[in-house]
Formats: sequence, C-alpha cells, structure tokens
Amino acid sequence: MKYQAVAQYLREYIVLHSNESIGRLPTELELQERFGVSRQTVRKAISILKDEGLIKSRRGSGYYPANAGFSSSMQIAVITTFVDDYIFPAVLRDMENVLSPSGYKLQVYSTLNRVSAEREILLSLKNHPVGGIIVEGSKTALPNPNTDLYQTLRDMGIPIVFFQGHYADLSHIPAVTDNNFAGGYMLAKHLISKGHKSIGGIFKSDDIQGPERYGGMMNALRDAGLPVPDHSICWYDSEQRSKIVDDKDEGLLISFLKERLPASSAVICYNDEIAYHLIKDIQSLGKSVPKDFAVVSFDNSYYSRICPVPITSLGHKTKSMGTEASAKMLDLLRGKSAVSSALPWDLVVRRSG
Repeated sequence: MKYQAVAQYLREYIVLHSNESIGRLPTELELQERFGVSRQTVRKAISILKDEGLIKSRRGSGYYPANAGFSSSMQIAVITTFVDDYIFPAVLRDMENVLSPSGYKLQVYSTLNRVSAEREILLSLKNHPVGGIIVEGSKTALPNPNTDLYQTLRDMGIPIVFFQGHYADLSHIPAVTDNNFAGGYMLAKHLISKGHKSIGGIFKSDDIQGPERYGGMMNALRDAGLPVPDHSICWYDSEQRSKIVDDKDEGLLISFLKERLPASSAVICYNDEIAYHLIKDIQSLGKSVPKDFAVVSFDNSYYSRICPVPITSLGHKTKSMGTEASAKMLDLLRGKSAVSSALPWDLVVRRSG
C-alpha cells in the first residue's frame, strides 16, 4: 500500500534525525511529489503516525515530531529493535497513553537489533540525557557489550526499564517480559491434548524469548513422556528474519519444512509473523493446515487473524507490555521502586491447530 510506504518513510525520518533539532517534517506537498501519490494517501499515512504518537500538528505551521520543543527531562527515550515491527505500534500507543497525561513525550530510536547501533544510541543519550529510558534490548540471548553504558546511565540518575527482553547481567534493572517459558509449555500441552505426538518448533536464536519459549515446549514434551525432537527444532536469527519478512525470501522456511519438519504433525512458532509465512509455505507445497500440519504461535496479533488459516496463538487478556513498562517508568520517575514482572498468556484457539 502506498500510504504504508509514506508512513514508514516518516518513521525512519524521525528516528534518523531524533537527536537533531529537525523542526518541521516534510510538508504534504513535498511528500506527494516524493512518492507520486495523492493528498489523501499522504494524509492517511500522517493519520497513522498521529495514532502511533510519533507526530503532532501545529495549525498553520505543519507537522512535527511529537517530542519537538520539550525539555529533555520530560522526554522518555524508547529504544526498540524494529520500529516497523508488527507489534510495536500498539506498544508505543500504550506507552503514550500512560506517559502523556503526566507531560512526558516519547523519543523513539531503532537498533535494528544490532548491538553496535544500540551502543551508538546509548552513547548519545549519555551525552544528551533524557528523563528516562524504556528499552527493548538487542540480541538479548547473547552476551552484550553495552551493559557498561546501561550501568553508567543508571548511575547518572536516569531510570531505565526493559521490555520484551532482558539482559542476565542487568537483572537489577526492572523489566516487563512475557512469561515465555509458561507460554511454550502451554502451546505444547495444547497440541498434545489434540493428539499430536511429534511436535517441532521454530524459534529465534538471538533474542531471549526464543530459548525461553523453546524451554517451555521441551519441558512439556518431557512431562508428557514424549521424545525430545532435536532434529525438528529450527532456529533463525535477526538477519534471516529480515530476509523472510522484508525480502519475502521463503527459502529458509521451505528448507525447514522439507528437511527438518517432515516427521512432525505440528509445529510451535516463535511468533505470528513466522507462523503466517510458514502456513503460506505449507499451502504452497500442496499441504493443508491443520489436517496435514498444525501450527500455533505467540502474540495473537493481526497476523493471526488475516492469515489464510487463522492462527491459534497466545495473547495477553488484560495487561499490555507498553502499559506495564510505562507504569514502572512513572513509578521510578516519582521516586518509587519498581520490580520486574512477567505477563501471563491467554490461549486463543483458531483453525490452525
């Protein structure tokens, strides 16, 4: 969709220039000319970014980043891995809903899940301090060289809250995560109750959620007396994720299906994004979901609803990641303590498994 391309350009423009006084964003006319689209298309893109809390309008002046013109002490840096990740807009909106009434504005950064980019951002925040930092760590399943900067920023009096992932070396910093072990256990138990005895899995290797979800699955299989499916466990990293999602390269998932998962009757996917692409690849091979292959996953996102076969997925019934992380940040800003918490999962059963 053309409006999505315009919206993504504006997101990246704001992120790339987030440490500069960029003033007004490109005008509607400039965007029309750049993308060769109608005014209606541009306004639809702008409306999306307003809903995400990334931009604001000034009558007779134009559009500006939402954090323009505010004291740095009232700015909260939000560091995420992928600003275009399918669950991030909702997380950002929830953060805005919690922090905005207290006068705080969000300053969004993206690391592309690269520790080098994360370090550059943290160094910038050290030199240009903000009121607080809410951060999704990069490659949280691996040793991280940036823990020194996190500790330095904390020693400077800047409150920090992690969301999604967490670093083992920084367990003293509060984090809001999913109960990933319990989620993996829950999905495996669900498939076992459906009669599946040969269950595979596809997990992300460089973010802590992957090993945790894998651990829950494996423990459920063990407790049910089922064999450990070493050969049927597939791993992918952030670079491979980009090839699958951004480049539409289905080779990796096709390879998994043909070489690693043929003996399985069901598979647990790391998230809805991968499950969506996997189901399409299963169908491209002339097989049926769930008759030939059951698929379940995490996030209960729009992917689980728009998929050719709606996906059985875990979601959160009452609390949200953005709301919880922002509430902890407010507590820290007000001199209160905050402790880590894990959000429980709720199983939403659909046709895929």
